[in-house]
Amino acid sequence: MATETRREQRMGETIYDALVEPQWLEGHLHDPQLRLVEVDVSNAAYDDGHIEGAVLWNIYGDLKDANYRLLDKPAMERLVSRSGVGPSSVVVLYGYGPALGFWLLKLYGHADVRILNCARSEWQREGRAWTTEVAVPAATIYPLPDQEDRIRANRSTVEDAITSSECTIVDVRSDAEYRGERFWPSGGLEAGGRAGHIPSAVNISIEELYDEHGAFRSATELSRLFSTIDLSGDAEVITYCTIGGRASTAWFILSYLIGRSHVRVYDGSWAEWGLMEDTLVEA
Repeated sequence: MATETRREQRMGETIYDALVEPQWLEGHLHDPQLRLVEVDVSNAAYDDGHIEGAVLWNIYGDLKDANYRLLDKPAMERLVSRSGVGPSSVVVLYGYGPALGFWLLKLYGHADVRILNCARSEWQREGRAWTTEVAVPAATIYPLPDQEDRIRANRSTVEDAITSSECTIVDVRSDAEYRGERFWPSGGLEAGGRAGHIPSAVNISIEELYDEHGAFRSATELSRLFSTIDLSGDAEVITYCTIGGRASTAWFILSYLIGRSHVRVYDGSWAEWGLMEDTLVEA
C-alpha cells in the first residue's frame, strides 16, 4: 500500500492525512496491510451489515469496562491481536465512534491510523462492498509500547487545569448536559451521580461536525466551531464528554484537521467525574 503524502511533523512523529475517502477505501479493501474496524456501542448495527472485511470494536464491551474505565495495555494487546493488527498495519476506522478507536491506537503508539470520511449509511447507500459475514483475520503478536501520556489527561491533571491559565478545559457535550439537566446524553440521570460540568470548562457542543454524507466539514468551518478557544497557541487543551467518545472526536479534529498542538483527552470524562463524591461540579 502506497504511503500517503507527508503533511507535517509533530512531536517527533510523521503525521499523514488522517482521513480517507470512500473511493480510496474501496480501492484498497483487499490490500494485505489494511485492517478495517467498525467502532460502535453494541453489536446490533454490525450484525445487521458492515463494510466487507471489518471487525467490530464494541465501545462498552471492548474499549471500556463495566465502570467505563479504559482498557489496560494487556487488554489492548489482545484486542489488536485478534483484530489482525500489526506494527505495519494501516488501520481504518468508521462507525459510531471511530475517533475513540483512533485516539486509543495513537495512545499506544500505532503509526498509521485513519478514519473513513463518510457515514456507514452513506457507504451502504452508494452500493459499496457490504456484508453480514463476520471477519476473522489471522491473529498477530503485537507488543505495544507504553501509553503516550501527552494525549491523555487523568483526574488530577484536570483538577490542576481548573485554576490554570495555561490550560483550557473543553466540554463537548450538549448544552443540556453542561447545564446539569441530564447526566447521560440520552436524557437520563445516574443513581449517585451529579449532573453539571467541570468548573472553568468552556462548552462547545459538537453536534454540527458533519455534512449530509457524514463527512467532516471543512477545516475552515470546524475552526469556526472551535473559535471560542485559542487555536494557534501552545497552551494545553483538555477535552471531555461523558465516556470519551465525543472528546476523542474533538481531539481528532483539533489535532489532525485544524492542526492544534497540545490537546489531551480526559477519557474518564463525566462517567468518572460526575460519579465521584469529592470532585468539583458546577451547573
